[in-house]
Amino acid sequence: MLKNKLTNQLYKVFLILILFLIGGTTAVAKTNNCWAEFFDDAQFKGNHFRISGPAKKKNLLKVNGENWDKRIESILTGPKTTLTVFENKNFKLTLTEMANHPVLMKSLGITKQDILEESEIIFHPNSKIHSFGEYNFYHKIRSFKIDCAK
Repeated sequence: MLKNKLTNQLYKVFLILILFLIGGTTAVAKTNNCWAEFFDDAQFKGNHFRISGPAKKKNLLKVNGENWDKRIESILTGPKTTLTVFENKNFKLTLTEMANHPVLMKSLGITKQDILEESEIIFHPNSKIHSFGEYNFYHKIRSFKIDCAK
């Protein structure tokens, strides 16, 4: 009887360990699908670095020991990644101050949407940005945010 009880307890511990290991592996797999890789040349060439998400870089002055400020030219994103890149440090929009002066904006023919489109770009999962010249955002990235889908 004692032997059966001990065997049952060991069996339960074994099942719990298996469930824990499977659950842990699943969590790691989900995290590994959220990343962005940044290159300093078009077509995913040149020096590069990869950041796993979720993550925020308010400036790119020291990324893996290098200054990446205004250097990024192409990007790849993972299957669960939403990446927002900003033209300014600290995720600030370039013309934000102008948005506080609607009369000036109207006189210049600028809309709030124009301000958002000029200062940030949002990329969805599995994006392949061969060159930021296509987006008129050549070497302008100074900060970014990586969000992960659940």
